[in-house]
Amino acid sequence: MTATTSQPRYTLAIEKDVKVRMRDGAILYADVYRPREKGRFPAILNISAYQKDKVWVPPSDLEEKANPWMTWETVNPLWWVPRGYACVRVDTRGSGKSPGLSDPGGWQETLDFYDSIEWAARQKWCSGNIGTAGISYHATTQWRVAGLKPPSLKALIPWEGYGDAYRDAVFHGGIFQLYYLATWYATQMAHHLLGDPQEYNPDAFRNERLYNYMRHSLDTGWWANRSARWDRITIPFLSAGNWSGHNLHLRGNTEGYMRAASRHKKLRIHTGTHYHAFYTEEGRTDQLRWFDYWLKGIDTGIMKEPPVKLMIRTGGGTMKDYSFRFENEWPLARTQWTRFYLKAERKEPASDPMGREGRLLGRAPARESAVTYSATGVSHAGVASASSTMLAAGSMHRTGISFETEPLKEDTEVTGPVKLVLWVSGTQKDMDLFVTVRNIGRDGKDVWEVGQQGQQVPVAKGWLRASHRKLDPGLSLPYRPYHAHDERWWLKPGEPVECEIEIWPTGMVFGKGHRIRLDIQPRDGVGSAPYTHYHAAYNTGGENTVYTGGDKASYLLLPVIPPGKK
Repeated sequence: MTATTSQPRYTLAIEKDVKVRMRDGAILYADVYRPREKGRFPAILNISAYQKDKVWVPPSDLEEKANPWMTWETVNPLWWVPRGYACVRVDTRGSGKSPGLSDPGGWQETLDFYDSIEWAARQKWCSGNIGTAGISYHATTQWRVAGLKPPSLKALIPWEGYGDAYRDAVFHGGIFQLYYLATWYATQMAHHLLGDPQEYNPDAFRNERLYNYMRHSLDTGWWANRSARWDRITIPFLSAGNWSGHNLHLRGNTEGYMRAASRHKKLRIHTGTHYHAFYTEEGRTDQLRWFDYWLKGIDTGIMKEPPVKLMIRTGGGTMKDYSFRFENEWPLARTQWTRFYLKAERKEPASDPMGREGRLLGRAPARESAVTYSATGVSHAGVASASSTMLAAGSMHRTGISFETEPLKEDTEVTGPVKLVLWVSGTQKDMDLFVTVRNIGRDGKDVWEVGQQGQQVPVAKGWLRASHRKLDPGLSLPYRPYHAHDERWWLKPGEPVECEIEIWPTGMVFGKGHRIRLDIQPRDGVGSAPYTHYHAAYNTGGENTVYTGGDKASYLLLPVIPPGKK
């Protein structure tokens, strides 16, 4: 670590169950970890339903080691306090030790976060400068509270956190992300009602989160106060995304960087699990340099560096195998937006598990062709669209159709947003389109990456329910469609329609001799679990058709980066 960052010199003092009064008179409870020595220090704040008293025991390979003060997805006081920072954790209403009506992710929580920030700034041990940092839940709360502009909030580090609750987390392309959300909900309820809070807060975590999510299946107003308001965010931030977070958080980090009104903002994207990067020496150094600059006025040099820092994946590795590269913008200015046109070469799916129904070509096929597949996606148990086990597992064998490039003639970097334009028709009134981009090695097998939960994941994913194909022309970009999700455009049997599908951003160098594979499926494909979806609404028993070539040229738009910069 350079000499221009805060060095360890303070000892730890702990205040448990501190009362924090909200504007409406309600009391929330917080733990404060701060330097024991006299002085006024900046504070790093969190608010969540994860219980400030619930100790997290990290995996043995985490660079920060276990201690009694570590909690899930928050900064470690034993690292930050010696460097002259206070760490404040607040139990949100109706969770942990804080009484009240539980509504995680709701408007009241955002107001309470604002009040907690201003409360901390008034304390005698605080310098008045507040920062926020944390992963996932602790990142999404930052995006929301930043839009309220708390006077004392000087800098953010939203690390792997969604910004748009509807598009990023709950309804991917209009398709409900059932399994992860239901499991998260049940787990937090169990932590409260079957864990320690039952003794002192027996009515904790009482809410209708899942019901309300499903009840509001269109984006017609209810989601506004549960999402970031990018035009209102002016506070400096370091947005940290994860290439493997293409099922939950990555879109929030890139959209935040592109759309937030802040003059001073940075984007970094790493890879691997949901928590390892945050606690690495490299990750903590980025965080410390950011906060030292904005909360302490130390010139750490971080603002002299280019604003974008990307981990360059070359396939099949971990964080230790890849290196970072600085860039000046996102998407990259030198991007060669390249169309790979679909050409259907079969009329129905192949039986081979790694079979393909067509190719991805550099030119649009002159003649129209089409391929038809089951809209249900039959499981090993047969047509079981209502089975909870089938929904949880995702595809248990190959469904839908696939297209591949020929072996690549040279290493090919694809870094940035991705879009798929498809001409489709169906026999039912709707159609679910699950899209997966895969890296197929010279041996014909997948080259996997490490996912957020440590699982194997492919290169990128995208989704769209065809009835949600309406675009918002004001927010759509040539390389990133933005769907309105405010009404349903039902299909007419057999009538082709054009769908633009947003595939979340990716960064991958496909090796020479590898193939880029595109799967189009009626249900979750490889590498989806645990972020699987409810796809059994309108399409059971039907057939879907994808058209290619002629006046229905379907294509995959990839951000190809020319070789040269290392």
